[in-house]
Amino acid sequence: MYPTQPAGLFSYPRFWAECYGPAPFLPMSRAEMDQLGWDSCDIIIVCGDAYVDHPSFGMAVIGRFLESQGFRVGLICQPDWTRVDPFRELGKPNLFFGVSAGNMDSMINRYTADKKVRNDDAYTPGGVGGKRPDRAVLVYSQRCKEAYSDVPVVLGGIEASLRRIAQYDYWSDQVRRSVLVDATADILLYGNAERAIADIAHGLAAGKTIDQLSHLRGTAVVRRSPPGGWTEIDSSRIDWPGHIDQLPNPYDYQSGDDSNDTQAGKKAGELSGAVMNTAPACQQNVLASQDDVQPVRIIPMPLAGRSVKDENTYIRLPSFEKVRNDPVLYAHASRVLHQESNPYNARALIQKHGNREVWINPPAMPLSTEEIDGVFDLPYARVPHPSYGKAKIPAYDMIKTSVNIMRGCFGGCTFCSITEHEGRIIQSRSEASILREIEDMRDKVPGFTGHVSDLGGPTANMYRLECKSEKILASCRRLSCVYPTVCKNLITSHKHTTELYRKARAIPGVNRISIASGLRYDLAVLDPEYVKELVTHHVGGMLKIAPEHTEERPLSMMMKPKMSSYQAFKKMFDKYSKEAGKTQYLVPYFIAAHPGTEDEDMLNLALWLKQNNFEVDQVQTFYPSPMSLATAMYYSGRNPLKKLRYKGDKITIPKDKDQRRLHKALLRYHDPDNWGFLRESLVRMNKANLIDKLIPAEQTKGRKPFVQGGARQKASANKFDKIPARSPRGGKPAGGKRKGPRR
Repeated sequence: MYPTQPAGLFSYPRFWAECYGPAPFLPMSRAEMDQLGWDSCDIIIVCGDAYVDHPSFGMAVIGRFLESQGFRVGLICQPDWTRVDPFRELGKPNLFFGVSAGNMDSMINRYTADKKVRNDDAYTPGGVGGKRPDRAVLVYSQRCKEAYSDVPVVLGGIEASLRRIAQYDYWSDQVRRSVLVDATADILLYGNAERAIADIAHGLAAGKTIDQLSHLRGTAVVRRSPPGGWTEIDSSRIDWPGHIDQLPNPYDYQSGDDSNDTQAGKKAGELSGAVMNTAPACQQNVLASQDDVQPVRIIPMPLAGRSVKDENTYIRLPSFEKVRNDPVLYAHASRVLHQESNPYNARALIQKHGNREVWINPPAMPLSTEEIDGVFDLPYARVPHPSYGKAKIPAYDMIKTSVNIMRGCFGGCTFCSITEHEGRIIQSRSEASILREIEDMRDKVPGFTGHVSDLGGPTANMYRLECKSEKILASCRRLSCVYPTVCKNLITSHKHTTELYRKARAIPGVNRISIASGLRYDLAVLDPEYVKELVTHHVGGMLKIAPEHTEERPLSMMMKPKMSSYQAFKKMFDKYSKEAGKTQYLVPYFIAAHPGTEDEDMLNLALWLKQNNFEVDQVQTFYPSPMSLATAMYYSGRNPLKKLRYKGDKITIPKDKDQRRLHKALLRYHDPDNWGFLRESLVRMNKANLIDKLIPAEQTKGRKPFVQGGARQKASANKFDKIPARSPRGGKPAGGKRKGPRR
């Protein structure tokens, strides 16, 4: 049903409009369309970001890719969502609207971890906030349907990707339905979507309907019932929550015929694992109306030695209504979804929402090196659209001289959603493609000084790291290749990265290359030659790494390595810095209030910071992003990294405002504004004996806040600074604001 050898990404016959050739910029107005000689757009992409024609911006990648397939692509970026007219600006698209909130989730973009409104937006000219709506995918999709009700709407981007099933919504503190249900869209694309978007564009151009394209990998659709001839497996039979048999079975179809369900349940107990045809009457009536449809085969009990082929099987997750009301089932559903993320063995998933079914096809197959090269070699202008004039777009300024060398991350950090979006399989570009982009950047980017600000991706040092065996990869369901230990089947040599660094430095016009992406130091220590190369040539005084914590309990909840890995890397880092004759520092980053973190864990971390002379001015409080495993912990109070139970096995969740404040204050123990609160908290924790080890026992005259004009002056860097502030003690780093996602 789902091929593992897909058609080549650039093997499709070009659409007839390829005769127009590539546009200097994808048009954002009718005037630009007229200049290109277009009477209409085949596809219109609506996006919450300003248009930057650069391969780090999603709308540019998808737009240029569709253009390479021969389609005329227009952009509507950051439209006024309060009116429908801006969505008609480019006319009616011939094929479909593509809708994305942008490079960031619109809610995370707009609100801090404390749910305070941000005043800025890095993806908007001038950094101005408020230029996109909350839950932008929903709003844009509904406006597109209002503008042209008969035009298909295709959802994509990270906001849609992470909301493809029922998900906990931190901002409303409730479980929300799949975004596909609320957006009234026709199909959702999750992950990196080049394969699916090519199939959809060419399919619609050939006269097919969305219903005829509902089987594509990397997509989700709403159905009235499961497809016929498939075998259904209850998710509870894969990962059974303890004691659930004492409750009503949450995975049963809620049919109008109660007697039918009761009889099916009795027969399930009698057969104890036999494969049965038990589709309820209402479903069988729907299926009977389709051609050549066989009843769905349901496996309601553990399989007791029976084997079930993955082909044409799907897993039923507990319904939206169940996970909304039962946090343990929510954690269970999250656990199963993450286990079904390897495109080589993942099965389709289904989740009932009322009387409709959200059907999620397995993930798209990863791109080959030749295919990802083709995507990055498209004719990007590498600058913002001219309509923005001289207005600065902070996100562009941050990455305009950086190069993305790979996609994916197999770290599996529970607080991070990169894996849920890009997948665990590393998709690496060729050396030649990366070097061409550096030369292109040198020649096109205004004001290029010879400094390449980053060669990286989701992680700095996973380039060309992969499983030793295709057979093992095809059957693997590990959530991480490096936790709790580095997998013995993982190729860990960094030789390709080391060689790439050397060749990039040799390009004429390039005088310095920094590595700004987060480093997996537990991998780096396995290749001392790489660490020496990195430390000698690519650290500009400070290197960001993310141990995230010092204590084993929260580290295990994060799926992060123990501090022994950090100490091993620090020893290596110091050695090679000394050999290079350089004074350099590690800048560690930490998370406050992560699920599973006790107050004592944060106190121990604060004492470690004090002992190691770190003063962190900008810290990250845990932010429950949709679909991450840590968010499932936050909502459920359980640990989905292991079997789930209704009784016991609860973990500490720092949800209380005062507790989150305490955890953050402990990270910033050096701030006099926190000293009074910390003294009170340590007394309450029966840790008064540690007060003078962390902060002054009483308010002293030594460190008063600097006051000017009645307000304390913050010493921390602003949102877009890349260099962390320095400590007043010995010039060592005081920490700083992390750029990019955590590793």
